[in-house]
Amino acid sequence: MNDQGGPSSEAKLHAMDYWQVLRNRYGVILLAFFLVFMTAAVITYILPKEYLGKVTLQINRELHDMKIFHGQSQPGRGMYIPPTFIETEFKVITSKNTLYQVIDSLKLDERWAITRPQAFSKLYANVDTKEERGTDLITIEYFDTEAQVSANIANAVAAAYQNRRMSLERERSNNALDTLQKQLSDQSDKVEEARLRMLDLAERYRIIDLAAMQNRASHTGDPVTGTGTILMSSMQDTYTAESNIAQIKMQIEKLSGLDGEQLIQSAAMLDINDASLQTLLPSYQRSLLEKRALLDSGLGPKHPKVGAAEGQLSQTKEMLEKAVVGVRTTLKTKLDMAERALALARDIEEGKKDTSMDERRKYAEYSEASKEYELQKSMLANMQAKYATEQVDLTMPKVPITIHEEAEVASRPAKPNVPLNLILGAIVGLAFGIGLAFFLEYLDTSVKTLEDVERYLQVPVLAVIPKDVGVLHKQSGLTPDAEAYRILRTNIEFNRKSADANAITVVSGGAGEGKSTTLVNLAYICAQGGYNTLMIDGDLRRPKLHTFFDINNSVGLTNYLTTELMLEDVILQTPVDNLYFMPSGILPADAAGILNSRRMSELIADVKNRFDLVLIDSPPILGVSDAAVLASEVDLTMVVIQHRKLPRSMLLRVKQCVENVGGNLLGVVLNNVDVRSDSQYQYYTSYYTYYSPTNTQTRSTRRKERSEIETAPAETPASTPASGDDEY
Repeated sequence: MNDQGGPSSEAKLHAMDYWQVLRNRYGVILLAFFLVFMTAAVITYILPKEYLGKVTLQINRELHDMKIFHGQSQPGRGMYIPPTFIETEFKVITSKNTLYQVIDSLKLDERWAITRPQAFSKLYANVDTKEERGTDLITIEYFDTEAQVSANIANAVAAAYQNRRMSLERERSNNALDTLQKQLSDQSDKVEEARLRMLDLAERYRIIDLAAMQNRASHTGDPVTGTGTILMSSMQDTYTAESNIAQIKMQIEKLSGLDGEQLIQSAAMLDINDASLQTLLPSYQRSLLEKRALLDSGLGPKHPKVGAAEGQLSQTKEMLEKAVVGVRTTLKTKLDMAERALALARDIEEGKKDTSMDERRKYAEYSEASKEYELQKSMLANMQAKYATEQVDLTMPKVPITIHEEAEVASRPAKPNVPLNLILGAIVGLAFGIGLAFFLEYLDTSVKTLEDVERYLQVPVLAVIPKDVGVLHKQSGLTPDAEAYRILRTNIEFNRKSADANAITVVSGGAGEGKSTTLVNLAYICAQGGYNTLMIDGDLRRPKLHTFFDINNSVGLTNYLTTELMLEDVILQTPVDNLYFMPSGILPADAAGILNSRRMSELIADVKNRFDLVLIDSPPILGVSDAAVLASEVDLTMVVIQHRKLPRSMLLRVKQCVENVGGNLLGVVLNNVDVRSDSQYQYYTSYYTYYSPTNTQTRSTRRKERSEIETAPAETPASTPASGDDEY
């Protein structure tokens, strides 16, 4: 469970650290926020008021290159529009050729009393073009300190851009027409040249019926000549004759060597085209069927009907055999004729081959010339149609841009944008303040946590004293502030090595860390707890302890050390039971020398025996040597550190100063901690809510008493400063 909760707790701690930085540095954040916000407000106020002239127009995207052979009747239809089209038009709007038209039309150089290049620079700097996303609409904006001037210039820029687009359209169309006209002239020459070449070939090769030849050539791609036709017919005759000869030879071969019934059957299967055979063969087959039918009916071979059928069959067979013999003779005659026809066809074929090849070459040359002529005529017709279309299109009015909204005189300035500037100022101020807070926190090397003290000084923290804790014996009734000093008293009791080590000096690194207040309150709590307590004001530079009790400081420690006064003459009883006080006395010239004396050592030994606890105040240890002398004389040294004041390096110097003189460092009191902002100390000072007597003074009452103390005369102080506000 603990392992699982560790990472989340650490993350929470980190987040709380960030929040803690913001709470601790909220003053810096508010100051930075206020300064940046006020700076933005002042700049916004002093900036000149500028009015906006805005024109909204639509760009009609047209391409101007003429496509002659793509079947397009209008330029630009279905063409690809480059993605840089709008950016290009923005450059055209702000180009010199466009803006100089505006300058000349409105005489801006005279109005502004500057040169034309200077007027262009000023105009260029104030003209802004924007694209309406997802549309062909763009806006032309111009800012000026005069509303009428801004509207006039915006409209003039749109008009100049429109005129420039139209002039560019006309220039491109005229250039295209000139180019097309030149191409038409060149194409006409090509057509005439192709026509003359075709006619020359027709006359040279004596080609007749040009329309038929052109039609054949254009459809088949293979020129057909007269000799070629004869050659093809001869080749067909040769093939036919060869086929007939082969068929006749086969028929003759089938009929050769046969007689009687076999000859008749072979003649029937050869499908010979002879009238006698076509007549006799069916009669023979019927007679044969009749004879078989009679025999099958049960009649005998000698029956008269069978005999008659047999006679008829014999007669038909004899006639059929004679007809087959005649067919054989006829086939031989046909074979002879077919062979003579084959020889004739072969002679014709051989004679016409060379002539046909020459004619095919001539007709092919003529056909190519005819095709070239037709192609050039078709191209010329397309170019003529395109030229006519472009001429008509050029005469028609063109609208390269459409102005949808003209600029009107603005009723209120567009710049500066007060709400936007203030919002940005607030955001930037807040961000700058937060960044500055974290930067200062990064640079701050002062003590911020108990862990800082224990890590760098290697001594325990005896107590955490909250901010705004007053002088306890001046407060009426019970107060929860006393609990911090009770904790300090307890920790001192358990951290000193023996009961005899009861002489403690309270030191600090610098002035104003609450050392004297801490000592007075600690002494008061110890006296309340039954300790016979003595306070000695060992600060012989600027003593303060007597102001807490309204006691005269004329006789005290210095008098005892320099004269033969008795101890009872310089120790005074305070209004608090068990609490005694030895003032500093008259301030000497050599404070360190007086403190570093045998009589001072005897004094400390004497009061240790008489009192349960001896608390000695001292000046800042880093400022003078008095504190180091006292640290070497007493049993224990307690360091008061004001929260978030001195850097850690100075605290290390404090520790070194105590240790260098042989002092025994008891621990550290972390003073003046703002527990309301430093939430990490709230657990340490939770007695604020646990101990809350009804008669406790409110914070406002203590602040009022503190104010009265600070304003009271120094000679007769009416009250005592709060923790952290004493001079040392």
